[in-house]
Amino acid sequence: MSTVATEIQNTFETILASLAEKERSVITRRIGLKGERETLQEIGDTYGITRERVRQIEDVGIKKIGRIMRTSPLMRIQEAGEKILQMHGGIMTRDRLISAIIADIGIEGAINNNIIDVLLQADYNLQRSKPQLGTNTYFHFAEVTKKMVEAVHKEALKLLKKKGDIMESIVLYDAIHLALFAQFGNLSNIILDSVMDIFLDIVKGEEKFIGLEKWKILNPATLKDKAIYVLKKKKEPLHFLDIAAAITERFSEPVKTSTIHNELIRNGEFVLIGRGIYVLKEWGYKDGTVLDVILEIFKKAGVPLSTEEITDRVLKVRQVKITTIYMNLQNKKHVERVGRNLYTAK
Repeated sequence: MSTVATEIQNTFETILASLAEKERSVITRRIGLKGERETLQEIGDTYGITRERVRQIEDVGIKKIGRIMRTSPLMRIQEAGEKILQMHGGIMTRDRLISAIIADIGIEGAINNNIIDVLLQADYNLQRSKPQLGTNTYFHFAEVTKKMVEAVHKEALKLLKKKGDIMESIVLYDAIHLALFAQFGNLSNIILDSVMDIFLDIVKGEEKFIGLEKWKILNPATLKDKAIYVLKKKKEPLHFLDIAAAITERFSEPVKTSTIHNELIRNGEFVLIGRGIYVLKEWGYKDGTVLDVILEIFKKAGVPLSTEEITDRVLKVRQVKITTIYMNLQNKKHVERVGRNLYTAK
Protein backbone atom coordinates (compact mmCIF):
# COMPACT_ATOMS: atom_id res chain seq x y z
CA MET A 1 0.00 0.00 0.00
CA SER A 2 1.37 3.43 -0.94
CA THR A 3 2.12 6.19 1.58
CA VAL A 4 -0.98 8.15 0.55
CA ALA A 5 -3.20 5.06 0.73
CA THR A 6 -1.78 4.15 4.16
CA GLU A 7 -2.36 7.68 5.44
CA ILE A 8 -5.97 7.63 4.23
CA GLN A 9 -6.73 4.26 5.83
CA ASN A 10 -5.01 5.10 9.14
CA THR A 11 -6.81 8.45 9.40
CA PHE A 12 -10.12 6.80 8.51
CA GLU A 13 -9.65 4.12 11.18
CA THR A 14 -8.80 6.80 13.75
CA ILE A 15 -12.07 8.58 12.95
CA LEU A 16 -13.96 5.27 13.10
CA ALA A 17 -12.60 4.69 16.59
CA SER A 18 -14.43 7.79 17.82
CA LEU A 19 -17.84 6.42 16.78
CA ALA A 20 -20.19 4.41 18.97
CA GLU A 21 -19.30 0.71 19.01
CA LYS A 22 -22.26 -0.41 16.93
CA GLU A 23 -21.77 2.36 14.34
CA ARG A 24 -18.09 1.49 14.04
CA SER A 25 -18.83 -2.21 13.70
CA VAL A 26 -21.55 -1.75 11.08
CA ILE A 27 -19.43 0.53 8.87
CA THR A 28 -16.34 -1.67 9.26
CA ARG A 29 -18.29 -4.75 8.17
CA ARG A 30 -20.22 -2.96 5.41
CA ILE A 31 -17.03 -1.79 3.67
CA GLY A 32 -14.99 -4.94 4.35
CA LEU A 33 -12.31 -3.11 6.32
CA LYS A 34 -11.30 -6.25 8.23
CA GLY A 35 -12.32 -8.87 5.70
CA GLU A 36 -15.18 -9.54 3.28
CA ARG A 37 -17.99 -7.00 2.87
CA GLU A 38 -21.20 -8.01 4.62
CA THR A 39 -24.78 -7.31 3.62
CA LEU A 40 -27.33 -5.45 5.70
CA GLN A 41 -29.09 -8.77 6.31
CA GLU A 42 -25.95 -10.53 7.54
CA ILE A 43 -25.15 -7.73 9.97
CA GLY A 44 -28.78 -7.50 11.08
CA ASP A 45 -28.87 -11.22 11.86
CA THR A 46 -25.83 -10.77 14.13
CA TYR A 47 -27.53 -8.08 16.18
CA GLY A 48 -31.06 -9.42 15.88
CA ILE A 49 -32.28 -6.25 14.15
CA THR A 50 -33.83 -5.46 10.77
CA ARG A 51 -31.97 -4.50 7.61
CA GLU A 52 -33.52 -1.04 7.81
CA ARG A 53 -32.24 -0.56 11.36
CA VAL A 54 -28.73 -1.52 10.22
CA ARG A 55 -29.02 1.04 7.42
CA GLN A 56 -30.06 3.72 9.93
CA ILE A 57 -27.07 2.96 12.16
CA GLU A 58 -24.78 3.12 9.13
CA ASP A 59 -26.23 6.48 8.04
CA VAL A 60 -25.82 7.99 11.52
CA GLY A 61 -22.20 6.83 11.62
CA ILE A 62 -21.45 8.28 8.19
CA LYS A 63 -22.93 11.64 9.19
CA LYS A 64 -20.67 11.66 12.27
CA ILE A 65 -17.66 10.90 10.06
CA GLY A 66 -18.61 13.90 7.93
CA ARG A 67 -18.45 16.19 10.97
CA ILE A 68 -15.26 14.74 12.46
CA MET A 69 -13.24 14.68 9.23
CA ARG A 70 -13.57 18.42 8.54
CA THR A 71 -10.21 19.11 10.20
CA SER A 72 -8.49 15.99 8.83
CA PRO A 73 -6.40 15.34 5.70
CA LEU A 74 -9.33 13.30 4.38
CA MET A 75 -11.01 16.53 3.31
CA ARG A 76 -8.96 16.42 0.11
CA ILE A 77 -10.95 13.33 -0.90
CA GLN A 78 -14.18 15.32 -0.74
CA GLU A 79 -12.61 18.36 -2.37
CA ALA A 80 -11.32 16.25 -5.27
CA GLY A 81 -14.71 14.53 -5.55
CA GLU A 82 -16.60 17.82 -5.80
CA LYS A 83 -14.14 19.24 -8.32
CA ILE A 84 -14.31 16.16 -10.55
CA LEU A 85 -18.08 15.91 -10.24
CA GLN A 86 -18.41 19.55 -11.31
CA MET A 87 -16.29 18.83 -14.39
CA HIS A 88 -18.69 16.03 -15.37
CA GLY A 89 -21.91 17.97 -15.12
CA GLY A 90 -22.60 17.26 -11.46
CA ILE A 91 -23.19 13.53 -11.82
CA MET A 92 -20.95 10.44 -12.12
CA THR A 93 -21.17 6.74 -11.42
CA ARG A 94 -19.59 5.69 -8.14
CA ASP A 95 -16.83 3.64 -9.77
CA ARG A 96 -15.84 6.32 -12.28
CA LEU A 97 -15.77 9.03 -9.63
CA ILE A 98 -13.67 6.96 -7.22
CA SER A 99 -11.21 6.02 -9.99
CA ALA A 100 -10.90 9.69 -10.97
CA ILE A 101 -10.28 10.72 -7.34
CA ILE A 102 -7.57 8.06 -6.94
CA ALA A 103 -5.84 9.39 -10.06
CA ASP A 104 -6.31 13.03 -9.07
CA ILE A 105 -4.73 12.83 -5.62
CA GLY A 106 -2.06 10.34 -6.68
CA ILE A 107 -2.97 7.21 -4.75
CA GLU A 108 -0.70 4.38 -5.91
CA GLY A 109 -1.17 0.74 -5.11
CA ALA A 110 -4.12 -0.89 -3.39
CA ILE A 111 -6.73 0.96 -1.38
CA ASN A 112 -10.18 -0.05 -0.19
CA ASN A 113 -12.43 1.90 -2.57
CA ASN A 114 -15.25 1.62 -0.06
CA ILE A 115 -13.38 3.99 2.27
CA ILE A 116 -13.54 6.66 -0.44
CA ASP A 117 -17.20 5.78 -0.99
CA VAL A 118 -17.98 6.42 2.70
CA LEU A 119 -16.04 9.70 2.68
CA LEU A 120 -18.07 10.86 -0.33
CA GLN A 121 -21.31 9.85 1.39
CA ALA A 122 -20.16 11.94 4.35
CA ASP A 123 -19.91 15.03 2.10
CA TYR A 124 -22.99 17.16 2.80
CA ASN A 125 -22.75 18.69 -0.68
CA LEU A 126 -23.16 15.35 -2.43
CA GLN A 127 -25.97 12.84 -2.75
CA ARG A 128 -25.67 9.13 -3.49
CA SER A 129 -28.30 7.19 -5.41
CA LYS A 130 -30.11 4.32 -3.74
CA PRO A 131 -29.46 0.82 -5.12
CA GLN A 132 -31.76 0.19 -8.08
CA LEU A 133 -31.99 -2.79 -10.41
CA GLY A 134 -30.43 -2.09 -13.81
CA THR A 135 -28.32 0.87 -12.72
CA ASN A 136 -24.85 1.70 -11.47
CA THR A 137 -24.77 3.60 -8.19
CA TYR A 138 -23.95 7.27 -8.76
CA PHE A 139 -23.09 10.47 -6.91
CA HIS A 140 -24.61 13.83 -7.82
CA PHE A 141 -25.20 17.38 -6.68
CA ALA A 142 -28.69 18.16 -5.41
CA GLU A 143 -29.58 20.22 -8.49
CA VAL A 144 -29.11 17.15 -10.70
CA THR A 145 -32.44 15.50 -10.00
CA LYS A 146 -33.53 11.89 -10.28
CA LYS A 147 -36.45 13.10 -12.40
CA MET A 148 -34.03 14.52 -14.98
CA VAL A 149 -31.85 11.40 -14.94
CA GLU A 150 -34.83 9.12 -15.56
CA ALA A 151 -36.21 11.41 -18.28
CA VAL A 152 -32.88 11.36 -20.13
CA HIS A 153 -32.76 7.56 -19.88
CA LYS A 154 -36.32 7.20 -21.15
CA GLU A 155 -35.68 9.55 -24.09
CA ALA A 156 -32.43 7.77 -25.00
CA LEU A 157 -34.20 4.40 -25.07
CA LYS A 158 -37.00 5.82 -27.22
CA LEU A 159 -34.61 7.33 -29.76
CA LEU A 160 -32.39 4.24 -29.98
CA LYS A 161 -35.35 1.88 -30.38
CA LYS A 162 -36.82 4.12 -33.06
CA LYS A 163 -33.52 4.18 -34.96
CA GLY A 164 -33.07 0.45 -34.46
CA ASP A 165 -29.31 0.85 -34.61
CA ILE A 166 -26.39 2.45 -32.81
CA MET A 167 -26.13 6.23 -32.91
CA GLU A 168 -23.21 8.61 -32.67
CA SER A 169 -23.29 10.08 -29.18
CA ILE A 170 -23.38 13.68 -30.39
CA VAL A 171 -26.39 12.93 -32.62
CA LEU A 172 -28.20 11.17 -29.78
CA TYR A 173 -27.38 13.92 -27.30
CA ASP A 174 -28.59 16.66 -29.66
CA ALA A 175 -31.91 14.83 -30.05
CA ILE A 176 -32.28 14.36 -26.27
CA HIS A 177 -31.41 18.01 -25.64
CA LEU A 178 -34.05 19.13 -28.14
CA ALA A 179 -36.73 16.83 -26.72
CA LEU A 180 -36.14 17.78 -23.07
CA PHE A 181 -35.16 21.45 -23.38
CA ALA A 182 -38.61 22.78 -22.45
CA GLN A 183 -38.68 20.66 -19.30
CA PHE A 184 -35.07 20.80 -18.08
CA GLY A 185 -33.39 23.63 -19.97
CA ASN A 186 -29.89 23.26 -21.37
CA LEU A 187 -28.64 19.73 -20.75
CA SER A 188 -24.97 19.69 -21.72
CA ASN A 189 -23.37 16.77 -23.54
CA ILE A 190 -21.19 16.23 -20.46
CA ILE A 191 -24.25 15.66 -18.27
CA LEU A 192 -25.89 13.39 -20.85
CA ASP A 193 -22.68 11.39 -21.25
CA SER A 194 -22.50 10.85 -17.49
CA VAL A 195 -26.14 9.75 -17.36
CA MET A 196 -25.51 7.16 -20.09
CA ASP A 197 -22.97 5.47 -17.78
CA ILE A 198 -25.60 4.90 -15.12
CA PHE A 199 -27.96 2.55 -16.95
CA LEU A 200 -26.98 -1.04 -17.72
CA ASP A 201 -29.32 -1.33 -20.72
CA ILE A 202 -27.31 1.32 -22.59
CA VAL A 203 -23.78 0.69 -23.85
CA LYS A 204 -21.15 3.19 -24.98
CA GLY A 205 -18.81 1.71 -27.56
CA GLU A 206 -15.72 2.80 -29.41
CA GLU A 207 -15.70 5.86 -31.65
CA LYS A 208 -18.38 7.49 -29.47
CA PHE A 209 -21.23 5.22 -30.55
CA ILE A 210 -24.11 4.37 -28.21
CA GLY A 211 -26.59 1.53 -28.41
CA LEU A 212 -28.68 -0.88 -26.39
CA GLU A 213 -26.91 -3.52 -24.33
CA LYS A 214 -28.87 -6.30 -26.04
CA TRP A 215 -27.55 -5.24 -29.45
CA LYS A 216 -24.58 -7.40 -30.34
CA ILE A 217 -22.92 -4.68 -32.41
CA LEU A 218 -21.57 -2.97 -29.28
CA ASN A 219 -21.18 -6.17 -27.30
CA PRO A 220 -20.11 -8.76 -29.90
CA ALA A 221 -19.59 -12.33 -28.74
CA THR A 222 -19.45 -14.52 -31.86
CA LEU A 223 -17.04 -14.23 -34.78
CA LYS A 224 -19.92 -13.13 -37.02
CA ASP A 225 -20.86 -10.35 -34.58
CA LYS A 226 -17.24 -9.19 -34.44
CA ALA A 227 -17.02 -9.08 -38.24
CA ILE A 228 -20.19 -6.96 -38.33
CA TYR A 229 -18.70 -4.71 -35.64
CA VAL A 230 -15.51 -4.19 -37.68
CA LEU A 231 -17.38 -3.39 -40.90
CA LYS A 232 -19.71 -0.94 -39.16
CA LYS A 233 -16.76 0.75 -37.52
CA LYS A 234 -14.81 1.09 -40.79
CA LYS A 235 -17.91 2.07 -42.80
CA GLU A 236 -16.41 0.74 -46.03
CA PRO A 237 -15.92 -2.53 -47.95
CA LEU A 238 -13.10 -4.66 -46.55
CA HIS A 239 -11.09 -7.64 -47.74
CA PHE A 240 -11.55 -10.69 -45.52
CA LEU A 241 -7.84 -10.52 -44.58
CA ASP A 242 -8.36 -6.97 -43.30
CA ILE A 243 -11.46 -8.04 -41.37
CA ALA A 244 -9.47 -10.82 -39.68
CA ALA A 245 -6.65 -8.41 -38.81
CA ALA A 246 -9.09 -5.84 -37.39
CA ILE A 247 -10.78 -8.47 -35.19
CA THR A 248 -7.38 -9.59 -33.87
CA GLU A 249 -6.38 -6.01 -33.10
CA ARG A 250 -9.67 -4.92 -31.51
CA PHE A 251 -10.50 -8.03 -29.48
CA SER A 252 -6.98 -9.43 -28.91
CA GLU A 253 -8.25 -12.63 -30.46
CA PRO A 254 -6.14 -14.37 -33.13
CA VAL A 255 -8.37 -15.30 -36.07
CA LYS A 256 -7.51 -17.74 -38.86
CA THR A 257 -8.17 -16.20 -42.26
CA SER A 258 -9.85 -19.39 -43.45
CA THR A 259 -12.20 -19.31 -40.45
CA ILE A 260 -13.31 -15.72 -40.98
CA HIS A 261 -13.64 -16.29 -44.73
CA ASN A 262 -15.97 -19.25 -44.14
CA GLU A 263 -17.98 -17.17 -41.66
CA LEU A 264 -18.42 -14.39 -44.22
CA ILE A 265 -19.42 -16.86 -46.94
CA ARG A 266 -22.06 -18.73 -44.96
CA ASN A 267 -23.80 -15.79 -43.29
CA GLY A 268 -26.39 -13.81 -45.20
CA GLU A 269 -25.53 -10.56 -43.41
CA PHE A 270 -22.44 -10.23 -45.63
CA VAL A 271 -22.24 -9.71 -49.39
CA LEU A 272 -19.20 -10.50 -51.53
CA ILE A 273 -18.73 -7.63 -53.96
CA GLY A 274 -15.60 -8.93 -55.63
CA ARG A 275 -12.10 -10.35 -55.09
CA GLY A 276 -12.49 -11.27 -51.43
CA ILE A 277 -14.07 -7.93 -50.54
CA TYR A 278 -17.15 -7.93 -48.31
CA VAL A 279 -19.81 -5.42 -47.25
CA LEU A 280 -22.87 -5.57 -45.04
CA LYS A 281 -26.12 -6.48 -46.73
CA GLU A 282 -27.90 -3.78 -44.69
CA TRP A 283 -25.93 -1.17 -46.62
CA GLY A 284 -28.16 -1.89 -49.61
CA TYR A 285 -26.08 -4.54 -51.36
CA LYS A 286 -27.61 -7.73 -52.75
CA ASP A 287 -26.23 -11.22 -53.16
CA GLY A 288 -25.53 -12.56 -56.61
CA THR A 289 -23.12 -12.76 -59.50
CA VAL A 290 -22.10 -9.86 -61.73
CA LEU A 291 -24.69 -11.10 -64.23
CA ASP A 292 -27.37 -10.99 -61.52
CA VAL A 293 -26.39 -7.39 -60.80
CA ILE A 294 -26.57 -6.45 -64.49
CA LEU A 295 -30.01 -8.03 -64.88
CA GLU A 296 -31.25 -6.17 -61.78
CA ILE A 297 -29.93 -2.92 -63.29
CA PHE A 298 -31.84 -3.59 -66.52
CA LYS A 299 -35.00 -4.31 -64.53
CA LYS A 300 -34.78 -1.03 -62.62
CA ALA A 301 -33.88 1.02 -65.70
CA GLY A 302 -36.75 -0.21 -67.86
CA VAL A 303 -34.90 0.97 -70.98
CA PRO A 304 -31.76 -0.18 -72.84
CA LEU A 305 -28.48 1.09 -71.38
CA SER A 306 -25.07 1.83 -72.84
CA THR A 307 -21.96 -0.08 -71.72
CA GLU A 308 -20.78 3.06 -69.92
CA GLU A 309 -24.06 3.34 -67.98
CA ILE A 310 -24.03 -0.35 -67.12
CA THR A 311 -20.39 -0.27 -66.03
CA ASP A 312 -20.92 2.79 -63.86
CA ARG A 313 -23.91 1.22 -62.08
CA VAL A 314 -22.23 -2.16 -61.57
CA LEU A 315 -19.11 -0.59 -60.06
CA LYS A 316 -21.26 1.15 -57.46
CA VAL A 317 -22.17 -2.23 -55.95
CA ARG A 318 -19.34 -4.53 -57.07
CA GLN A 319 -15.58 -4.17 -57.09
CA VAL A 320 -14.80 -6.09 -60.28
CA LYS A 321 -12.75 -5.60 -63.41
CA ILE A 322 -14.43 -3.78 -66.29
CA THR A 323 -13.55 -6.71 -68.53
CA THR A 324 -15.65 -8.95 -66.27
CA ILE A 325 -18.65 -6.69 -66.88
CA TYR A 326 -18.07 -6.73 -70.65
CA MET A 327 -17.81 -10.54 -70.62
CA ASN A 328 -21.17 -10.83 -68.87
CA LEU A 329 -22.77 -8.54 -71.46
CA GLN A 330 -21.89 -11.21 -74.03
CA ASN A 331 -24.17 -13.72 -72.29
CA LYS A 332 -26.69 -14.13 -75.13
CA LYS A 333 -28.96 -16.31 -73.02
CA HIS A 334 -29.83 -13.41 -70.69
CA VAL A 335 -28.58 -10.21 -72.37
CA GLU A 336 -29.61 -8.77 -75.71
CA ARG A 337 -27.79 -6.16 -77.75
CA VAL A 338 -30.38 -3.79 -79.20
CA GLY A 339 -28.18 -1.10 -80.74
CA ARG A 340 -24.64 -0.13 -81.53
CA ASN A 341 -23.80 0.28 -77.84
CA LEU A 342 -27.08 -0.53 -76.10
CA TYR A 343 -28.03 -3.58 -74.05
CA THR A 344 -31.10 -4.87 -72.25
CA ALA A 345 -32.36 -8.09 -70.67
CA LYS A 346 -33.91 -10.75 -72.87
